[in-house]
Amino acid sequence: MKVIVSGGGTGGHIFPAIAIANAVKNRYSDAEILFVGAEGRMEMEKVPAAGYTIKGLPIAGLQRKLTIGNIIKNLQLPFKMAKSRIMVKKIIRSFQPDIVVGVGGFASEPTLKAAAAMGYPTLLQEQNSYAGLTNKMLSKSATTICVAYDGMERFFPKEKIVFTGNPVRSSIEDMDVTKEQGRANFELRNDSRVILIIGGSLGARSINQMMLKSLPMVDDLFVKNNIQVVWQTGSYMYDEAVAAVVKANAGETIKVHKFISQMDMAYAAADIIISRAGAIAISELCIVGKPIILIPSPNVAEDHQTKNALALVEKGAALMVRDNECGDTGLQTAIDLMGDTGQQSEMSKNILNLARRKAADRIVDEIEKILTKK
Repeated sequence: MKVIVSGGGTGGHIFPAIAIANAVKNRYSDAEILFVGAEGRMEMEKVPAAGYTIKGLPIAGLQRKLTIGNIIKNLQLPFKMAKSRIMVKKIIRSFQPDIVVGVGGFASEPTLKAAAAMGYPTLLQEQNSYAGLTNKMLSKSATTICVAYDGMERFFPKEKIVFTGNPVRSSIEDMDVTKEQGRANFELRNDSRVILIIGGSLGARSINQMMLKSLPMVDDLFVKNNIQVVWQTGSYMYDEAVAAVVKANAGETIKVHKFISQMDMAYAAADIIISRAGAIAISELCIVGKPIILIPSPNVAEDHQTKNALALVEKGAALMVRDNECGDTGLQTAIDLMGDTGQQSEMSKNILNLARRKAADRIVDEIEKILTKK
């Protein structure tokens, strides 16, 4: 079997792409898998680290903030798109895949569009509860569309939709880390209560600002309540966060990390999790089953993170704090929840009911069905 997997840009696209590739390799050990991503994006580092080959396209997204630099970048987009289309046709002709899988992100549009035009079957994996414009356009020529939320016939042809759930990292799906092991990994006390704060693979400025704002009140907010915090900042604000925690003499209470590679350890250590509301983050959190507070990013197309979060809130499986309100209410919401064990228990039960395991294997099932018909 020969498979092209295309997409990326953030961990929310890359991790499911790798999970699908791993599931293919687990079933077909001699399968050949080639990734197609965007030059300069995270996939160009993460995919080779997972053991796969990747080709980069000079594709980029539209810059919505109107600065002179961004206007120049936007003027270059048609040329980058044209070059990417030429390159991806050469890649497909050379590799001769049996099927092309798109997981979202800049590179998936030219790759899947070219593949469909060249007569190759394509499979789309839509992670969000509100489909993006690119996948809506690609759905017209896709063979199968794998989704993780109900009601997706609003966006896609009903006969093409298969509910599989979102693929997550095997380290999360098969998590066997104890709370004690997780806490030892982050040098946390076993008798403390732990809040894990994660802003996505690239970090989240407003969540980081929320934490920086809390540092003058660290004793009243955290020490008095026997709370320790594991805080993933992302790369942009890591140095500032470390310096601020040192200045506040809060290193024992707040453990700062640029990026947490062993998320199973972090999830195991936590009592409550504050997170962005990306689709893959939510899929992992459903499997983990801890009480969560979601702070959706407002800087995404169609505000899909808010829609993802509300899908859980409506089922009593999460709390939500708006991005522009998190500086004032985010941490207090977590501290209030920490004091309500009944609500924690109810939220854990409700979110576990939403977990969809073995999604990557179900997607491979769909690939097999497509190839059998072919």
